[in-house]
Amino acid sequence: MKSFLKYTLATIVGIFLSTMLFFFLLILIISASSSEKPVEVKDNSILYMKLNDRIVDRTVDNPFDFLPTGFPMVREIGLNDILENIKKAKKDDNISGIYLELIFLSSGYGSTEEIRNALLDFKESGKFIMAFSDTYTQKAYYLASVADKLYLNPSGDLLLLGLRTEIMFYKGALDKLGIEAQVIRKGDYKSFDEPYTTDRMSPENRTQTLQWIGSLWDHILEGIAEQRGMDVETLDNYAERFTIRSAELALEHQLVDGLKYKDEVIDELKELTGTSPKKDLNSVSSKKYRKVHVKKDYKGYTRDKVAVIYAHGDIILGNTGEGTISSERISRAIRKARRDSTVKAIVLRVNSGGGGALASEVIYRETVLASEVKPLVASIGDVAASGGYLILAPADTVLASPNSITGSIGVFAMLPNVKTFFNKKLGITVDVAKTNKHADMGTPFRPLSEDEKDVIGYMIERTYDSFLTSVSSGRDMTKQEVNAIGGGRVWSGEDALENGLIDMYGGLNDAIKVAGEMAGIEKYRVISLPVLENPLDVFIRELTENIRTSMVQKELGQFYQYFKSVSELENLFGVQARIPYMFEIH
Repeated sequence: MKSFLKYTLATIVGIFLSTMLFFFLLILIISASSSEKPVEVKDNSILYMKLNDRIVDRTVDNPFDFLPTGFPMVREIGLNDILENIKKAKKDDNISGIYLELIFLSSGYGSTEEIRNALLDFKESGKFIMAFSDTYTQKAYYLASVADKLYLNPSGDLLLLGLRTEIMFYKGALDKLGIEAQVIRKGDYKSFDEPYTTDRMSPENRTQTLQWIGSLWDHILEGIAEQRGMDVETLDNYAERFTIRSAELALEHQLVDGLKYKDEVIDELKELTGTSPKKDLNSVSSKKYRKVHVKKDYKGYTRDKVAVIYAHGDIILGNTGEGTISSERISRAIRKARRDSTVKAIVLRVNSGGGGALASEVIYRETVLASEVKPLVASIGDVAASGGYLILAPADTVLASPNSITGSIGVFAMLPNVKTFFNKKLGITVDVAKTNKHADMGTPFRPLSEDEKDVIGYMIERTYDSFLTSVSSGRDMTKQEVNAIGGGRVWSGEDALENGLIDMYGGLNDAIKVAGEMAGIEKYRVISLPVLENPLDVFIRELTENIRTSMVQKELGQFYQYFKSVSELENLFGVQARIPYMFEIH
């Protein structure tokens, strides 16, 4: 009883403090909004692009953006605003050039490719691009290599080692806990279950990983070599032999144009912009520049629109907010664009490794209906694989970057069996009363029987066949041709162009341009769907979730990580159309 009263009181106090904090922040937001000054870009200014915030597909206005940088919060900027800023700066007479400061770059390789291409287009204006960093990661250096002048701190580093992707395997931990991951899958390369069922990559998984990661590496080397006036073999040898071990060696091997401190870089920027050494450099940050309006490409007003539908995150059933592809929310957005007579074409921007098969099918149905009445163009971001590829398969044209990840046409089901964990580790037993033999099929408290595995296997086969049919219909291929590149195999954008999974290279802006051309319109506005939630509503929801998570962490302590792993395993109930494994490319 004492513990109950203690936790109840703690909850009440937590809610009270959270409410007070909310109202305090609300007052700050109102004050900050009322005092916000209009952004003015002076003559001979530079666009200052730091790109250290997490880069997502589109910007979600953050009401707490006025808080200092050190405040514990995740800061994001949309790729859509980054690309728009570069496009505006190309035409803005007040912008003399772009200054890249790339200490940390938080974006996938597909998004990085889009930013890089936008910068290459910017250079056609004759304006300069200068890059500087105290240290360059490979991804940051790949982006910075487009600069006219590329500088590194004399005490800094430049990493050129090759790409790797690391997969963490949990089977040993699950065995110790007495948890079994029961898996039924279709596709030799569909290896999402491997971290839970084995302790290393299967030969098939290693083969496909080396294939697509090798393709990415080759493309990165080609891009750097072209901009730096070098050859690919030389760069690859540098990586293989770990040649670039210091800033001096980076300069000696012509990977940078000079070793400078930041104050020296600023002095050079002043010279380029004709700014007096005694005066401050005129600059505008990416975040502020997004609020600057420039002249439209056309005169007058037009009702015609191209709707960009942003779908990023896990694909799930239901209706959730930004960051997930919930079937109801995304389907409604596609349906809205289809029914709107002023929307002449639709761009479906997908950044997802997939998710629930049923949720994917629900969204797929809406993309089919949309493609039947209007031009539908798909834009692949960092990844559009498995269910993420299924939902865009009906598109008339599919664009991706060579560095995008796609494919993974395959399905699986994974159900946890925690009987041993509960019985032997926790001393908890579960009994059941049921009217029929299989009434408790799928319960995590007992293993699947052989006939239940057969039933789930049948469901997997049926879903996979439906997957093949959908892709073959959308891509104008036979089911046999789709199956040949399916089996759960992951492909790079470069390989996908060869095997027919995409139609052409290009980013989001290219996809919008293609959509306008297909609709036969020259003047159009671009609208974004689904409509974003109110930022304050998002904050309140996340605050509530954080309080709940903190309470669970406090009670479980060091065992919370195991609880989290089991919870995630339980959330994979049902047939899944996901990329084979979670990965991060380094």
